[in-house]
Amino acid sequence: MTPILSLHNIDVTAFLAVLDTCEGNVYLVTNEGDRLNLRSKLCQLVGLTKLIEGGKIAEASIICENKNDESKLFRFNFFGDTGEAKVG
Repeated sequence: MTPILSLHNIDVTAFLAVLDTCEGNVYLVTNEGDRLNLRSKLCQLVGLTKLIEGGKIAEASIICENKNDESKLFRFNFFGDTGEAKVG
């Protein structure tokens, strides 16, 4: 699996809400090579805590096992589309 997109300066709360709607595994890959399964709330806490700067994700890549999840996260990253996610 290769990274499908790079995240830059995204709204963390909205990103987590979109992740909750994903069906398959979604991995956050850091520049250091760490790979965290973001379907796990523990990995979300550990991984995002390291990457958050001022309430936004500094930089990371995403890998999805499910093509529908790729589409959701792509639309969120480029258009801010949260789809069915309940943000807030």
